[in-house]
Amino acid sequence: MNRVQIIGVPQSTFVRAVRIAAEEKGVGYDLVPAPPKSPQVSAIHPLGKVPVMRHGDIELFESKAIATYFDRAFPGPRLIPEDAVAAARVEQWVSLMNSGFQPAFGAYIAGYFFPGTADGSPDRERIDAVLGKVEHALGVIDRGVTPRGHLVGDDFTLADIAVLPTLYYLTRLPESAAVIAALPALPAYIERHGQRASVKTTVPPPPTADIAAAVAPAPRSAVAAT
Repeated sequence: MNRVQIIGVPQSTFVRAVRIAAEEKGVGYDLVPAPPKSPQVSAIHPLGKVPVMRHGDIELFESKAIATYFDRAFPGPRLIPEDAVAAARVEQWVSLMNSGFQPAFGAYIAGYFFPGTADGSPDRERIDAVLGKVEHALGVIDRGVTPRGHLVGDDFTLADIAVLPTLYYLTRLPESAAVIAALPALPAYIERHGQRASVKTTVPPPPTADIAAAVAPAPRSAVAAT
């Protein structure tokens, strides 16, 4: 079968998560750069979101679905454990991150990288509006890290893959970096997994204005409703 195509911008946290999953499973893939709502993306995802995937005649959208396909279709270490309880806990973290925490994280990141202000300075209104949610979410993730340095059990799973791409950006912004530094588990967790080959290989280039929707998909109104 043909090599896998992962289609999307490398700066997207969701694209990076899928790439980390592919690297962990030893999946041969090509990254096809394409922004959200581009023809290549919209041909697969009904909402034009990244990433999307093509593998021969198989087309998939949504990062969780793509990572699950890699986990089940390819050999290598399991990203979703066989054990029912551990698998449910992985699913729990992925859902919490993608649906619960990402709107606030995305708005915070966008306030710095894509502020939309006249002089390009950070959008303090947007940043300040979500700081409390960002701090709360980081505390939850910190408390979830096990003594062995993972979110579920003793192994690197899709739960870790779901959070690490966003933590990469948050360690580079002032308020979130300060919160992380003061937490008991997250600094070592980020440092440890930052040395994994799959994580190092997928470090994204700096964000640019044309990929704002990929890195920070939540509009301000959506954040206010969370």
